[in-house]
Amino acid sequence: MELNYNSAAELRAFLDKNGLGMRKKFGQNFLLNPAVRESLVRALEAEAGDAVWEIGPGLGAMTSLLLEKGLAVRAFELDAGFARTLRELFAGNADFTLVEGDVLKTWTAEPPAPYLLGNLPYNIAAVLLAGFIEQGRFFKRIVVTVQREVALRMAAVPGSADYSSFSVVCASAYRVKLLMIIKSASFYPRPNVDSQAVLLELREDAAHKRPACFYPLVRRLFSSRRKTIKNNLTGFFSPERGAPAAMALEALEKSALDGNKRAEDLTLEDFAALAKTIEDMGI
Repeated sequence: MELNYNSAAELRAFLDKNGLGMRKKFGQNFLLNPAVRESLVRALEAEAGDAVWEIGPGLGAMTSLLLEKGLAVRAFELDAGFARTLRELFAGNADFTLVEGDVLKTWTAEPPAPYLLGNLPYNIAAVLLAGFIEQGRFFKRIVVTVQREVALRMAAVPGSADYSSFSVVCASAYRVKLLMIIKSASFYPRPNVDSQAVLLELREDAAHKRPACFYPLVRRLFSSRRKTIKNNLTGFFSPERGAPAAMALEALEKSALDGNKRAEDLTLEDFAALAKTIEDMGI
């Protein structure tokens, strides 16, 4: 079986012939542009023999490229019909492993790999990437295609409108670089918005153990963006451990942070310092 991944008409005919449908809730879109597909694989900088996870292989356009380059591919596919097609396309290829089911539920049981490539649906992109980071599953390089607004959040810096808890989570483990914008016309079916490729390169200190409160603290401080960090931090502490307002003031003073600032004004180092202070306070 061979597929022409560059033709929307031929892909549509294949889907119709095999009784396969495109489910919007899965965020399924095929990347038709071969030059873009090549660029994404090249950005991964993986070499023959390297292991790579592929999230959302669909009908295997990127998978085939990865295998041609001698990579060992572990593909995570939710759609049962697509999974059946992938088995047929790559049957007998020892470098191909299929993990069928929801990647949010299956990835923890799979062996780690140094590289990850994926076209991530909007509804799982942040949850999946944050889950990898918070649970210590790190990749040397990640190249993902996401909706442009998600990409901007991933790469946002303090003080910008797109800066969020997700920005801090990404920065805590990776150097984030925006790659090409991929216009909606490059996909079938054509999505309503443009996408963007993002490169995440592992920081040298990524494996450094952060305080257990670090990620919950980051989320809490961004929970009410209009509130100051003093007010949000007060709500972070349990009254059972003491007076929350007093504990918040103490933590801020020891961290040399201005409690009247808001979360979007804090750097990664600020969050790290505050989390370390809270840990040292034994709260």
